[in-house]
Amino acid sequence: MAAKRSSAPAMPASAAPIACLAAGGSPIIGAWTTASERVFSDDEDDQGETWRQLSRLGHPLVNELVIGINDKDKFNGSEPKHDGQFAKYVTNPTLPVLINALFGVAPPPAPRNDLVTVFLTGVTGLNQPKNVTPSEMLRLNTSIAPTAEASQNHLGVIGGDNAGFPNGRRPGDDVVDVALRVVEGALCGTSPTGCAFSTAPLATFPALTDGAFINATVAYTPEGALTSDPSLRLFRPTFPYLRLPLSGSPGSTHQ
Repeated sequence: MAAKRSSAPAMPASAAPIACLAAGGSPIIGAWTTASERVFSDDEDDQGETWRQLSRLGHPLVNELVIGINDKDKFNGSEPKHDGQFAKYVTNPTLPVLINALFGVAPPPAPRNDLVTVFLTGVTGLNQPKNVTPSEMLRLNTSIAPTAEASQNHLGVIGGDNAGFPNGRRPGDDVVDVALRVVEGALCGTSPTGCAFSTAPLATFPALTDGAFINATVAYTPEGALTSDPSLRLFRPTFPYLRLPLSGSPGSTHQ
């Protein structure tokens, strides 16, 4: 679905019934979004207009950290059904190589078939549809009950919480930490031909982090300092539910 400008007023947020989303007897759904710009013809005789897709998003960080520089624009202008052409970036990722060069953390061996399940097909036994076509989108198994806010694990599936990322994406999921740990083998089992998906995350894996704590049970001041004030937790009890994001500049506050 392309994001287009409109003068119509914004509609209030509402929840869609699962029965309206899941079809064909499968509880698993997938979603991806695009952003497009309006393109007008230079021909005076042609007053028509078209929309040109500029970017797309399913999983976070895919274009930034997975897709190679030469194909970033091509990926942004494509549709998920054609994502088999980008599989080489998933099975032979560059991020683990960079992490090893910078921090000395040895990467799992390629080909990374475990990452294929995360980024292209959904994870076996979690959110992988039957007869799936490899395609990069955010998938959700609607039959998995949500985890109560106080019990959510910000690492999602690799933290033992199957209601979290990459099975959908909750506001409290720390997707950067999850991505860092998954590329270093959090979902990897031993295989003579490379890194293959294991039905259960490994008991130990590199605890990489970007240092930013994102958790629904943690409270912050507007400046980003940890606090015990429950009124500053990530979620509000009423709409709009999410509080203002943390300030991007030290010492500044939201107005």
